[in-house]
Amino acid sequence: MSNDPGRRRPNMLEYIAYCYGRVLPDSMQDWVHNDLAGKGAATRTIIRAAIPALLVLGPFWLIPTTLYVHAAMTVPIFLPFLLFSHALNKVWRRHRLSEHHLDPDLVDELARTRDAPMHRAYAERYGRRPKARRQSCSNTVVPGVNTVVPGVRVTRSDGIPGSTRP
Repeated sequence: MSNDPGRRRPNMLEYIAYCYGRVLPDSMQDWVHNDLAGKGAATRTIIRAAIPALLVLGPFWLIPTTLYVHAAMTVPIFLPFLLFSHALNKVWRRHRLSEHHLDPDLVDELARTRDAPMHRAYAERYGRRPKARRQSCSNTVVPGVNTVVPGVRVTRSDGIPGSTRP
């Protein structure tokens, strides 16, 4: 990394290392915040994910053949790669924010500020949303409540008999 602890932006080598997983020093947290949660962050992340795929698939275009065959060799690989990078975009950006000791919820910061007037108008018109009731998870074992006793017939709360568990 660099010798200057007060720098605000990474140099070219630091930027390339950062793009592919390296953590920047704390002095650059404002820059990281803007890069991962600012305007255009999703597009930057997808482009950074596409570059290695293009480097791997690029040599296929050097094989002397038709455009159709080139496309048939590379597009079925590249298209799902782009779709998955889009689908996991927020997950990756949250992970990168937490690596830099920033709040992972900053990913949604722009959407929250953009949608705040709509949520405020909804609350004024219909009132605040009620709090969700806590739901129990059916696969958690609570002693004395949902423990399995061999040979005992289980009855659901609505009166429908369940199965005998071994």
